Amino acid sequence: MSDNNKAPACGAELVVRNLEAHGVRWVFGIPGAKVDRVFDSLEDSSIQTIVARHEANAAFMAGAVGRLTGKAGVALVTSGPGCSNLPTGLATATSEGDPMLALGGVVPLAERLKQVHQTLDTVSLFKPVTKYSAEITAASAVSETIANALRAAESGRPGGAFVALPNDLMNAPAQGRVLAGGRTPQNGVAPPDAVREAAELINSARQPVLLLGLQASQEANSNALRKLLAQCPLPVVGTFQAAGAVDQPNFELFAGRIGLWSNQAGDALLKKADLVVTIGYGPVEYEPPKWNADASRKIIHLDVIEAEIDNCYNPDVELLGDIALNLEALAGQLKPKVLTPEAAQVLSTLAEDRKHLATHAPQLGGSPLHPLKIVSELQALAGPDVTMCVDMGSFHIWIARYLNSFRARQLLITNGQQTMGVALPWAIAASLVRPTDKIISVSGDGSFMQSSMELETAVRLGCNIMHVIWIDNCYNMVMIQEDKKYGRPSGVQFGPIDFKAYADAMGAKGFAVHAADQLRATLRAAMDHHGPSVVAIPVDYADNPKLMADLRMGQMV
Repeated sequence: MSDNNKAPACGAELVVRNLEAHGVRWVFGIPGAKVDRVFDSLEDSSIQTIVARHEANAAFMAGAVGRLTGKAGVALVTSGPGCSNLPTGLATATSEGDPMLALGGVVPLAERLKQVHQTLDTVSLFKPVTKYSAEITAASAVSETIANALRAAESGRPGGAFVALPNDLMNAPAQGRVLAGGRTPQNGVAPPDAVREAAELINSARQPVLLLGLQASQEANSNALRKLLAQCPLPVVGTFQAAGAVDQPNFELFAGRIGLWSNQAGDALLKKADLVVTIGYGPVEYEPPKWNADASRKIIHLDVIEAEIDNCYNPDVELLGDIALNLEALAGQLKPKVLTPEAAQVLSTLAEDRKHLATHAPQLGGSPLHPLKIVSELQALAGPDVTMCVDMGSFHIWIARYLNSFRARQLLITNGQQTMGVALPWAIAASLVRPTDKIISVSGDGSFMQSSMELETAVRLGCNIMHVIWIDNCYNMVMIQEDKKYGRPSGVQFGPIDFKAYADAMGAKGFAVHAADQLRATLRAAMDHHGPSVVAIPVDYADNPKLMADLRMGQMV
């Protein structure tokens, strides 16, 4: 651990001391000449350096730490292409609401306007995809810049921050004291008049509906939500990223997750609503025109930041501040509600459909396997000591709609940028943050190959991960949409890979499923393996068009 009573030897050491003071436990990255002094300083700190195999994946890992802990995860990369490999990870973190800080090495200050090796205007590169992007321009500004970047990443609706570290300043004598890690201002409760007005709107509404977003799935917020529902039962829907916010006792009020295509039970409930209360919701999760196209519903916006006004999203009341405290204040003024016959019918039909799926999905046979067969077996494994990380692809929709979760941030889903390749890096981070959990990560064969090199990282770290690959040799989510729009696919096919052999070659334990009757035993064997395992499953996506059709859940099988 760094000795904070001793003057820092250089700018790099002062950067690391600020990270330590902020409670940073891991730094994910790839070294290089412009930033190697920071990596060297990390060796004398309490922070564990996690060497990644690609900078974008280091950013994904940092973002996942942010989502699971609420504290910024940190990525550290070198100049030039080291930095230019980061924007996807930062754009993902910012649109997903995940606090993270990226530190990038850059050329010495005197050379930044010259055409020299790896010169790049990184501050401009990252401004569009972060909440904060700055370069340290003086040794005396090291602590100030790092502290402000961390504060920006974690405040309001969290997101990405970037700081450029000039090579000369990292090696030069440092000035100034550590500023990061100080007390962060806490949000409070909205003004009493606003809370009272919101309560009156809910009490007088015929059919109010709660719409949960990503921030509703933070542990404190989900606990407050559950208390509110126990006191005042209201119908609830959630975006994909709100997974886990509603617990088992309130599950009968939950109309499921909505996203992409407006054809779910939750969409039907929103169409019948005269008032929608959004909680921790951002429009990037599910655009307002998808659920309020006629702009006819009154809206209460409950969040840490003000609403982004839209033709279809113009709140009547905004409760800004601490989400949990505002839910508690609101609950204290709500009168018990009785579900309308329309809402009761939607929820009753959905309950019947869930029972139908629970009975019939496990019985689906054949090879390749039906998506709901795989989801049903994953559901059986998703206990309270399991965290699941889901990549982007057709499988993402099947899991988001049909796999239930009752624990805050148990199910991590990408929906802001819908970024491919996040599952395995997220899983590595989750295994560090939640070392007693078994981590399940899920991808398609397309998305897996965008970050599969990190399987070596998982092996090196001994991560307790089971990675499940749905195989169809195609970018299927693109294909089904092309088929619907143009009547044919284009640019979506690729060749097969022996993923069992691939996993074994990386030092993980590979498994392959060839028929439906092998699935349960194979998944359980992979779950029992301590360390990284990979399960390759051929999937039959013939029913994917049903995902875009107006069908009840029970009609999917």
